[in-house]
Amino acid sequence: MADDTALATTEDNLAGVSGPERAAIFMMSLGEKNAAEVLKHMAPRDVQKLGLVMSSLSNVSNEKVESVVAQFVDTANAQSGVGVDSDEYIKNMLNNALGEDKAGGIIDRILVGKNSKGLESLKWMDPRAVAEVVKNEHPQIIAIVLSYLESDHAAEILHHLPERARSDVLMRIATLDGVPPAALQELNEVLENQFSGSNNVQNSGVGGVKTAADILNFMDGASEAAITETITETDKDLAEAIQGQMFVFENLLEVDDKGMQAILRDVESEQLIVALKGADDTMKEKIFGNMSSRAADMMREDLEAKGPVKLKDVEDAQMEVLSVAKRLSDSGEISLGGKGDEEYV
Repeated sequence: MADDTALATTEDNLAGVSGPERAAIFMMSLGEKNAAEVLKHMAPRDVQKLGLVMSSLSNVSNEKVESVVAQFVDTANAQSGVGVDSDEYIKNMLNNALGEDKAGGIIDRILVGKNSKGLESLKWMDPRAVAEVVKNEHPQIIAIVLSYLESDHAAEILHHLPERARSDVLMRIATLDGVPPAALQELNEVLENQFSGSNNVQNSGVGGVKTAADILNFMDGASEAAITETITETDKDLAEAIQGQMFVFENLLEVDDKGMQAILRDVESEQLIVALKGADDTMKEKIFGNMSSRAADMMREDLEAKGPVKLKDVEDAQMEVLSVAKRLSDSGEISLGGKGDEEYV
C-alpha cells in the first residue's frame, strides 16, 4: 500500500511533464560525467532533441527532480545525484560525451549553430542545410546520403528537395543494396573537403525497401501520396513493397496495452490532443483505455475544448507520436505491427 501511495505521489508530481522533459530533468540530475557517459550510447538525433529540451528547462522544482529520479530508480534500479545548471553544464557534458570536435556541432545547434565532419557531420545539421548541400548532386548520391541518416531526419531533408527529385531519390533508396566501402569513403572525403575535417567511415548496408518506407513514414500526407503515386506509375511492385513496410497512425491499434502505455509516457499531452483530432473513436478509446481514469477524463475534456486544428498540424502531431513508437520499437521495448503481415521488432 505504501508503495502504491508513493507511486501515486510521483505521478501527481509529474502530471503534465512529458517523457522528453523527464529525461532531460533526469540527465541534469546525474552530474556532467555520468550524463556524458549516457549520451555516448545515444543516437545523434536523440542527443540533439534531448539537449534542446535540457536547454529550455527552467525553475525545475526539487519535487519534480525527486519524482523523476524515483521513477527511474523504480524502473531501472539505478542511482543519481542532483544538480541543475544550464548552458555551461550542457557544453561540458556534451564535450565529455562526444569530444570537442563532434560536440561543437551539437552545442551550436542547441545554443547557437555550427558543424561537424564528413558524412557524420550531416547527422548534426539542419535538414534545410543538408538539402542545400546535396541538392545539386546526382540522385544516387542523394539516395546514399539519406540512407546513411536517421529516417525522420532524412524525411525532412527530402521535403526540402525539389519536388521532381523526391520520387526518384526514394526509389533509388528502395533499390539500394548496400554501398561498397570505397564508394562510401570517397563520398565521405568529398563532404569532408566541403566542411574541412576527417572522419572514418566503415562499410554500411544502407538503403533498401525498409529504409525507403521509414523515410516515407515521416513525410507529410500530401508529399507521401505524391511520391507513392509517382513510384507506382514507374514500378507498381516496388511501391507495394514500400507500402507494405510502412507504419501509419492507425496501426497503433495493433500495439498491445503495455506497448501503448510506453508510447504514451513519452508523448507530450498537447501533442497527443492534436494527433487525436484526426483519429476515429476506436483509436481514441484505445488510447484512453491505456491511461488512468483521471488522465483519460482530462484528455477527453481537453480534446472537446480544443478548437479546429489544421490538417497539417494533425499530421505533424501524429508523425511525432509515430516517431516515439518507432524509437521504442527500434530499442526493442515494444513491438509494432505494420501494414499487411509485416512487423517491426
